[in-house]
Amino acid sequence: MNYFSTLITLLRDREVFLTEVRDGVKVESKILSLIIASSLFFAIYGAIIGASNGWQQLLVSMAKLPALYLLTLLICLPTLYFFDILFGSKADFKQYTVMSLTTVSVISVLLFSFAPVTLFFLISIRDYHFFLLLNVAIFSLTGFIGVNLFYKGVKTVMGFDKQTPKIRSNLLLSWVVLYGLVGSQLGWTLRPFFGSPGEPFQLFRNLEGNFYAQVIKSLLSLIFDN
Repeated sequence: MNYFSTLITLLRDREVFLTEVRDGVKVESKILSLIIASSLFFAIYGAIIGASNGWQQLLVSMAKLPALYLLTLLICLPTLYFFDILFGSKADFKQYTVMSLTTVSVISVLLFSFAPVTLFFLISIRDYHFFLLLNVAIFSLTGFIGVNLFYKGVKTVMGFDKQTPKIRSNLLLSWVVLYGLVGSQLGWTLRPFFGSPGEPFQLFRNLEGNFYAQVIKSLLSLIFDN
């Protein structure tokens, strides 16, 4: 099986892909293909950001980055499914799964497209806080695009129209926000992905603070230390 053909169809012939999901065409194979293809792209990008702190961090980040996105879906998907069927959806769990995987698949491709840029700055600028903030920006941009396409795709596949209760659209939008919050905090829990300069390799760090406080700290360090 060509696992990447499903991803190419998603990117190139989005309407065809969404129609097949709505009609239940080869949904299981789509799920498997998107998991494998997106995991590979995430692993490549994880290797690049992990390389900022040695080969051990490189290998760990290769595994952590795919795990981050797939675990986020695993945590959030039941909420999406049960709330949407409560308010009128007729789709089954497999259709919700493949639609959720379109989110991480688009994000993985976009991260892969940023890989040369990230590698360039990794080599040319040896500044931890700059590299951290650069990747926060990249992850934020790719995440926004991924969930935006997911939001539009779900409305197409799940039959949203003018008669759809407004609360159902609001719940879908709320789920997108929930996905972002869970993903950012889970990323903080699974850290480090980069590794701090001058510190020994750590598989995980102690749970302290939060993701948003660290972003502000890095931003202030970049501004006032230069």
